[in-house]
Amino acid sequence: MRSRNLMLCLVAGILAVSSSACAPRLVDKSYVQQGKAESQKNYLSQIKMPKGFKISTYAENIPGARQMCLSPEGVLYVGTRTPKGNVYAVVDKDKDGKADEVIVLARNLFMPNGVAFRKGSLYVAEVNRVLRYDNIESNLHAPAAPVTVIDSLPRDTHHGWKYIRFGPDDLLYIPVGAPCNYCERDYPYASLLRMKPDGTGLELYAKGIRNTVGFDWDKQKHLWFTDNGRDYLGDDLPPDELNYAPKAGMNFGFPYRYGNNVPDPEFGSKDTKDVFTPPAMCLGPHVASLGMRFYTGAMFPKQYQNQVFIAEHGSWNRSTKIGYRISLVRLTNGKASSYETFADGWLNGSQVGGRPVDLLVMPDGALLVSDDLKGAIYRITYSK
Repeated sequence: MRSRNLMLCLVAGILAVSSSACAPRLVDKSYVQQGKAESQKNYLSQIKMPKGFKISTYAENIPGARQMCLSPEGVLYVGTRTPKGNVYAVVDKDKDGKADEVIVLARNLFMPNGVAFRKGSLYVAEVNRVLRYDNIESNLHAPAAPVTVIDSLPRDTHHGWKYIRFGPDDLLYIPVGAPCNYCERDYPYASLLRMKPDGTGLELYAKGIRNTVGFDWDKQKHLWFTDNGRDYLGDDLPPDELNYAPKAGMNFGFPYRYGNNVPDPEFGSKDTKDVFTPPAMCLGPHVASLGMRFYTGAMFPKQYQNQVFIAEHGSWNRSTKIGYRISLVRLTNGKASSYETFADGWLNGSQVGGRPVDLLVMPDGALLVSDDLKGAIYRITYSK
């Protein structure tokens, strides 16, 4: 199946108008009608999804909302990416699918994009360190000073913000992006690391990763992650990627290869003697694929269960904008087999109305979506 996937990528590239290495099979659409900004409710009515799906506002007034995590008690934690950023707690007390309270837990942190919850403690990733807020849910309005778990990570702000999660192995996974558009940098850059919850045992899990801001594990406890391709190779190169990393030690090519093992024009001629793993699925060029989740709920129809949903934040320098949507990668026998739009409408011609960042499956099966442009969290539900 993996060889079939690579062949599909190759055929798509040959058929594309441009010489894309792994051209996307996703057609960008803009369903929103031209006009002035509308209310949030009317704005969300422009989001188009398959029949039966609905989107509503779960929480507002969360400026720069980025990564989300959920505690067993149902408190949603949200990170942000600004240089002096806040971390929020979102509480839905009556469990009606709309937040009742948004609490600022921490202020003026160094790009606190990453949040993860474990055994009563909230982990927050800044650029160069990870903090731990113990017994957080007994102190939402007055958290105690955090414990520093690790503070030896690089301080580069270029791709320096972190997306963190605890894996099935109870280790905390932490990416360190390349501090550049394209460059050669040694460990720990352009990699995905992992460590014990107390900060010890930091080790390399995978390398050759330009910048991952989203990952999840499948039913077999195998890791999948998104990766953002480099800029300045034109509108249609390179593709973003959905990668599959079932074991430690794999190399995903950056900065030497992109897409279907295509040599990068700057570094691709170098003989590194490394074995590069091509993507499980090539995504749209410059769509800025960020948060991804396997849908593990029971609310959505069967054809969506255990499939990959991806938040595409949207292109920033493409001549024709692309992304600004939620895409769906379907799996067949555990292998990525197709790529399509699931939710669209955050892009109005060339005007951007919202930028999806992260996804989270709620216990009732609803899918939450963070939007750092609107400073909001949306809730996608399904009913016949």
